[in-house]
Amino acid sequence: MPLRGSWAAGPWRWLAPLLLVALAKSAARASEITFELPDNAKQCFYEEIAQGTKCTLEFQVITGGHYDVDCRLEDPDGIVLYKEMKKQYDSFTFTASRNGTYKFCFSNEFSTFTHKTVYFDFQVGEDPPLFPSENRVTALTQMESACVSIHEALKSVIDYQTHFRLREAQGRSRAEDLNTRVAYWSIGEAIILLVVSIGQVFLLKSFFSDKRTTTTRVGS
Repeated sequence: MPLRGSWAAGPWRWLAPLLLVALAKSAARASEITFELPDNAKQCFYEEIAQGTKCTLEFQVITGGHYDVDCRLEDPDGIVLYKEMKKQYDSFTFTASRNGTYKFCFSNEFSTFTHKTVYFDFQVGEDPPLFPSENRVTALTQMESACVSIHEALKSVIDYQTHFRLREAQGRSRAEDLNTRVAYWSIGEAIILLVVSIGQVFLLKSFFSDKRTTTTRVGS
């Protein structure tokens, strides 16, 4: 039913295009996960992908050790498409050569006592056109062009926010680790100073005690 009266002509007339912009982002499949990877552990994920689909795998180690992890991506036949050892972050784009289940794994098996926090974003497919009739012969209207611009800007904002959140989490982890080391070092210094002070007191006490004993013997 078409909108009528002042409601259709008022501010609400912008609601439909904005909702279209907001929902277009969710059209392409994407898996965005942050998970804990214990020491000497390996975690694998699986995704069903159709042939000819363009995919992008992006990952980053947020906390733990030297902020590195092993990553491996295989196609349904077990052929290795991507393999990197001890990477802090990386991005890999490929096009599926056949239908099937693709597997990508993160390994921390080289680490003996430090666990890691890993973030990854696996995007399957590309965003569809914002407007179904975008490839028409006629040009876009001014409102449609504005919606396309807003859509692209929102995607950039989302990407920037994600990277800034990761950098903030990594920086906070480094700061907390440094604070813990400084605290332990301060406690160690305090214990050393206490031990040295007590040792000096006992040393001086024994020195004056020996001197008093020697003086008494000489006087007698």
